[in-house]
Amino acid sequence: MTDRDLLLEIGCEEIPARFVEGAAAQLSEKLSAWLKQNRIAFRFARTYATPRRLAIVVQGVAEKQTDMEEEVKGPPRRIAVSEDGGWTKAAEGFARKQGIRVDDLQSKELKGETYIFARKHHAGRPTVDLLREGLPALFESLHFPKTMRWSSRRTRFIRPVRWMVCLFGEETVPVEWAGITASNRTRGHRFLGEETVVTAPDRYVDALRDQWVVADIEERRSAIRKQLSQMEREQGWRIPIDEGLLDEVTHLVEYPTALYGSFDESFLELPAAVLITTMREHQRYFPVEGPDGELLPYFVTVRNGDDTALDQVAKGNEKVLDARLADARFFYDEDLKLPIRKAVEKLDHVVYFEDLGTIGDQMRRIRSLVLQMAYRLGLEAGEVQQVLRAAEIAKFDLSTNMVDEFPELSGVMGEEYARKAGEDPVVARTILEHHYPRFSGDTLPPSTLGALISLADKVDAVVSAFSIGIQPTGSQDPYGLRRRAAGAVQILVEKGWTSISLDDIISIALERLDSDGWLKRPREEVKKELVSFFNMRLKPVLQEEGIRYDLIDAVLASDTSFPRLVLEKAKVLSAQVEQEGFKHVVEGFSRAANLAEKGKQGVQVNPDHFQEQAEQELFNAVHTAAEAFQQGRSRHDARRMYEAISTLAPVIHDFFDRVLVMADDETVRHNRLALLRRIDDLVSGFAAFKKIVFA
Repeated sequence: MTDRDLLLEIGCEEIPARFVEGAAAQLSEKLSAWLKQNRIAFRFARTYATPRRLAIVVQGVAEKQTDMEEEVKGPPRRIAVSEDGGWTKAAEGFARKQGIRVDDLQSKELKGETYIFARKHHAGRPTVDLLREGLPALFESLHFPKTMRWSSRRTRFIRPVRWMVCLFGEETVPVEWAGITASNRTRGHRFLGEETVVTAPDRYVDALRDQWVVADIEERRSAIRKQLSQMEREQGWRIPIDEGLLDEVTHLVEYPTALYGSFDESFLELPAAVLITTMREHQRYFPVEGPDGELLPYFVTVRNGDDTALDQVAKGNEKVLDARLADARFFYDEDLKLPIRKAVEKLDHVVYFEDLGTIGDQMRRIRSLVLQMAYRLGLEAGEVQQVLRAAEIAKFDLSTNMVDEFPELSGVMGEEYARKAGEDPVVARTILEHHYPRFSGDTLPPSTLGALISLADKVDAVVSAFSIGIQPTGSQDPYGLRRRAAGAVQILVEKGWTSISLDDIISIALERLDSDGWLKRPREEVKKELVSFFNMRLKPVLQEEGIRYDLIDAVLASDTSFPRLVLEKAKVLSAQVEQEGFKHVVEGFSRAANLAEKGKQGVQVNPDHFQEQAEQELFNAVHTAAEAFQQGRSRHDARRMYEAISTLAPVIHDFFDRVLVMADDETVRHNRLALLRRIDDLVSGFAAFKKIVFA
């Protein structure tokens, strides 16, 4: 079967940078799926995208569909064939529906019943016809967070569509969509290029390059990196590359040309974070550093165009940046005039949540939670004073002009302003640390004080939201509760505190909400939901450690109050899985657990009802194991905990070999089941061994 290459291009107004790469990937996924669904063979697909176009070139596309043989099941033969051997009305109707002669029907046995079948041959249709018919619906199926309508049309797309290209080999396929008929004419750079003809799909990239468009995303990204590297060598600079900014700039330009400009050295008196954020967020500029990492009064930007009159372009950018930095300096100077006490008071007038009071109320809840955790951890008096002061003012920078302009500087400016106001350097640093981790993989608070406030802040945010019925649903999490809960779990795993559990922290937070009158739902119901929610955040932590899925399920089904201990238990099980006798241990625990479920709740083990020596031996072994297990738990020693319960395995197997658990005597039977329940209660404190899978 012969094949050709296929080119599709949707040309439109400038697509927001954050949507470009995802839109190209979506086009590739949907077109590949459409080709497979329509039995059109192809070899390879490659996407291209710029702010003004989404395109894909598919190599080796078959010129027609693959022929298909279809077998359709009809009614049972006993219904399709009459007693005299002729075809019944049911068979004739089935044949007519399938478009074949009744004499062409075939019989085939299926699951003990003979049915009639219709075999149909579907000849493949030309790919060109299928493209013309199917592509409009495919384009309509592309989805975006935000779409637009234009002119009087009902079509919605990320931006108004201005042209389309559809080439199958050298043949133009006149696909009609959004009021436009596809052709072989594309458009070059908005200012440097012009409309041009693409003669074949394999000429697409070169045709655009001739019109000042670099269609390949990776080629543009690489070009920017090379230009920045060359500038570093020529100027003796270091240009730190923020990957997110690089991605954004890549999707803002079609023909990248890097250039640099300067700003007044007096602006270097501002904190480096202010300068960098102003350049990055407002102007999409890269900052420039000296050999020792000090910020220099220069910036690098990437122009969407050639290198004509770069000096004039640089001057224009310098004027804009000077104005931005002047605003930043004004904010900074005004913020320094605001006493921290006044800034904190302002937060009593900023609503946190409608049903949860103000940010001032939130800070008081955090301070209360921090105080109780600090005492449980046994902090020194001086440390308690420091952490309470930090908790009191942790969010004061939310009242400042700078954070109002750049919310991402919250914490950074808090530390800066606190130092300028003469606060204890430890307190100032804690203000910044309490924001960590801000996202997955971010730095954890290095100090105990920062970890305490960060933990209290995150737990309060999650607990208070749940208390008024706000919870993430599906992929929706507008308040970042999953991220906050994950951060809290990561802190607890990292710190490994043994004197306070996650369960304790949740309970303290709920108690404060209840006493303040903010709790709108039954406390125990909310707590149950919270424990489950935090447990789900622990799962990725275990996965990152390479723990097997069944072992994760096993430890998460047990006590999860101490996340570090949960991790250690999972590691112990991971090591034991490799041991030859582990399966024997798990089988014993699982058998005991399965039978324990048949017992009555509340029945206590009574040694006076034992009739076999094996019962007394198991009872004694459980008592000894429970004591050793508790000692290991009090020390948060997962290995000792496992070693304690593993001693039960041979005794359990011996018990089952010598004792009939389901005895006729009801008293004896329930006593034996109660003994097994006691084992299960003890063992499940380590893990739900029934969830462990063996090949």
